[in-house]
Amino acid sequence: MPRRYDPARRQRIIDAAIRVVRTKGIAGLSHRSVAAEADVPLGSTTYHFATLDELMVAALRQVNEGFAEVLTASDPSRDAEGDLAAELARALGEWLGGDRASVELEYELYLAALRRPALRPVAAEWTEETATRLAERTDPVTARALLALMDGICLQVLLTGARYEEEYAREMFARVMGGPVTSPPRRPGVPWPGT
Repeated sequence: MPRRYDPARRQRIIDAAIRVVRTKGIAGLSHRSVAAEADVPLGSTTYHFATLDELMVAALRQVNEGFAEVLTASDPSRDAEGDLAAELARALGEWLGGDRASVELEYELYLAALRRPALRPVAAEWTEETATRLAERTDPVTARALLALMDGICLQVLLTGARYEEEYAREMFARVMGGPVTSPPRRPGVPWPGT
């Protein structure tokens, strides 16, 4: 029987891996679970991705596009005179206010790099690309600080289930950038607004 050519199979496998991680977490990811989800033979998953790390790298690259698309749509680097803090707060709110399962999935794969060194270069690429984009509006050190703050806010919202507060985020971004502060500083230990 001749082998059937299926140019979309690799992409279907990546999409299936993302669905498996979304529903079962990284612990539920295996070549077998992905093959079943993609409705392809097990050999197809190992043909396209010899290891789970290779498959996770492809999945992380694809899900990283989610926040990148939100940033591109708001393009905080385009208006040098605009309020970068407000633009970042708005973009973060749009992303966190969208499909929460997708945001959680992106962070789960991103944080998997802690235990899976193969994922670290993909996480670093995303960090570099985003920091470079932010540095067009500020200096490189401040850009990295803004990125760290964005990660921290996202993790707090995701882990605590708190409601995202755009104005609070804008205020924190403005502080990192040394801009005008419009509210008194928060006391240490005070929970994220909305908790």
